[in-house]
Parts: sequence; structure tokens; C-alpha cells
Amino acid sequence: MEAELVALAAAGATALVQQMATDGWTAARDRMVAFFTGRGPATPAAVEEELDTAQAELVAARRDEDDDLAADVQTEWRTRLRRTLAADPAAAAELRALLDELTPPAPEPRPTTVVYNNTMSGSVTHGPVIQIGSMGNMNQGGGGSRGAGGGDPA
Repeated sequence: MEAELVALAAAGATALVQQMATDGWTAARDRMVAFFTGRGPATPAAVEEELDTAQAELVAARRDEDDDLAADVQTEWRTRLRRTLAADPAAAAELRALLDELTPPAPEPRPTTVVYNNTMSGSVTHGPVIQIGSMGNMNQGGGGSRGAGGGDPA
């Protein structure tokens, strides 16, 4: 099986398990039922029951802080998705579309503003004081590299 399909199955299982713990679970479950129906002998009711059982196990595992059981739920669905994609590689396009629906877009990074308030005391300053975080590659003293103010000594 292609590595891309294996990765897609893993991403699908991750998204499915994440949805099991959200308010959007019912809609996600219904989409997964539609995905699996027609790709095997299972009926929609049987797939729905399997998904609901897995969701109940996951909720109990998280409540009991049972990481092994939570991992087992994800592994079970990753394996099922991998087998489905192996049997029907054309299902990859539908699974990608389903993932686009289930995976929320990443939030835009918000810039942060940091305000510093510096106070000088205890000495006399006869000129401006400049505080910087970084000013590039600045070397003082003799050395091969020329930094700020390091023009030709001649």
C-alpha cells in the first residue's frame, strides 16, 4: 500500500477520534457511516453502532485517564480505514474531502504586543539611551569580522 494512503488512513483516524469528543460528533459519525456504507458488507446501522461503541469507549478512556484504551480506539479505526483504502483506492478522494470537513482550519496566529517599561537611576546620562533586543552580527575588538561601525581601519 502506498505510504500516502497509509498516512491518509492515520489522519482520518485521528480526525475521527478527535470528533468523538466534540459536540460535532453526530454529524461526523453520519459522514463516516456514509463513507463506509457501500464499501463492504456492513449496513449503515451496523457501522453507526460500531462508531457509537468506539465513541463511548473513548469517552470512558479519557474520563478514566486510560491512554492505552484511547490509543486502541484510534488504532482500530486507522486499521479499518487503511483496509478500506487498500480495497478501494478511489475512496481516498472521498476521505480527503471528509477530512477537510472534519478538520477545522488552523487559527491565524495573533501577534502579541510586549510593552517594556525601563527606568534608569543612579548615574548621569549625557545622551540618548537605546535598548535593543538584537542588532545583527556585531563584534567588538579585533577580529576578522566587521560589525556595525567596523569600517576600514586605514
